[in-house]
Amino acid sequence: MAPVVHVFGAAGFAGAQLAALVDRHPGLELGVITARGDAGRRLVEVAPEYRVDRLLEPPDVASVAAGDLVAVAYPHAEAAKLVAALIDRGARVVDVSADHRLHDATLYPQVYGFEHPRPDLLAEAVYGLPERHREAIRGARLVANPGCFPEASILALLPLAGEIADVVIDAKSGVSGAGRTPTDTVHYSRAADNVSPYKVYAHRHRPEMEQELGVEVTFTPHLVPVDRGLLATCYARLLGDAPHPDDLLERYRAFYAGHPFVEVVEQPPGMRAVQRTNYAQVHVALDPRGGRITAFGVLDNIGKGAAGQAVQNLNLMAGLPETEGLD
Repeated sequence: MAPVVHVFGAAGFAGAQLAALVDRHPGLELGVITARGDAGRRLVEVAPEYRVDRLLEPPDVASVAAGDLVAVAYPHAEAAKLVAALIDRGARVVDVSADHRLHDATLYPQVYGFEHPRPDLLAEAVYGLPERHREAIRGARLVANPGCFPEASILALLPLAGEIADVVIDAKSGVSGAGRTPTDTVHYSRAADNVSPYKVYAHRHRPEMEQELGVEVTFTPHLVPVDRGLLATCYARLLGDAPHPDDLLERYRAFYAGHPFVEVVEQPPGMRAVQRTNYAQVHVALDPRGGRITAFGVLDNIGKGAAGQAVQNLNLMAGLPETEGLD
């Protein structure tokens, strides 16, 4: 019998695609899908592009049995209590929110504006980047899905982790990264024909990048007028001698060999190459003057940056091939 996966928060952008991926997955069975404001509607009404004709039910942890898999696609600060209740019930959870990404509980009040209710779960949660933590994900009770900005940036720099400093990340994301709830900032008339930096020195994803890369980061995100896609351009100073440019790219290829969803490409990538997929593309270039590199990471912020990554983690937790349902 296929493992059951319930999706809590299936009416949002990430949750709807996640439910659709599980619904058509050959090795997983879609269980209960829930929503709060949209409970009582069918998912096909909320997100008709996915053709999932299933009822969105009010969230109820009693619908989950011990041993079930659950994906929680709630906004940050709203997932932690639900995740704790699900874990206490014996479920295994992928949290798509930010509520379990940071290991240090003292960061949550300043970064996310709330006291974390379960520091013990922060200590247990595995950061859900298979390219770094694959084996730990397989046996985890709780996996913290990465943020989209951190994932693109970490993948771009991970082969050089421990050998770089003075990291500056300039990233651009499509408007779907802001979620389904409309705001003045992402209104069409504001976002179209415009590129805007936001949350300068104050974006919540910076501590996540620093945690996983082990280096201080300066990060500036920008909103660009596209639906889906995210590009991170990362600048860093090399701590050792500069390698030959060909050797540097070959090092990236060797590092990502065996990681099925990361493609090392010959030129800086664009968003279109990965839109609506679970693939990320990375490229690295050496400054001809030596001493500095520029690395690029691109992914779909709803795919590899959220829903697709969650299914990749669910595959690992269920003992299935990592690529199943995602190729």
